[in-house]
Amino acid sequence: MPRPHGFTYEQRGDGSVVLTHQGRAAGVLRGGRAEKFLAEVESGDTQLVMARWTGAYRFGNERQARNHPRNQGGRTGRR
Repeated sequence: MPRPHGFTYEQRGDGSVVLTHQGRAAGVLRGGRAEKFLAEVESGDTQLVMARWTGAYRFGNERQARNHPRNQGGRTGRR
């Protein structure tokens, strides 16, 4: 499974945290959620933590699955 990358965060003066992925806004955390996020970032893998909190984490196999012959249309469902 590929490791997530390209995530950054910025802590603002009002206590909020802005999460970005490859330069684009991915989420804003405020209050207790921001505090919990910052504590988790300090104790773990920062890229993985940010990927989980934004919900932007992908496993890398979506393109392969989309291009698989069974997913190219035709009949749907299993018989």
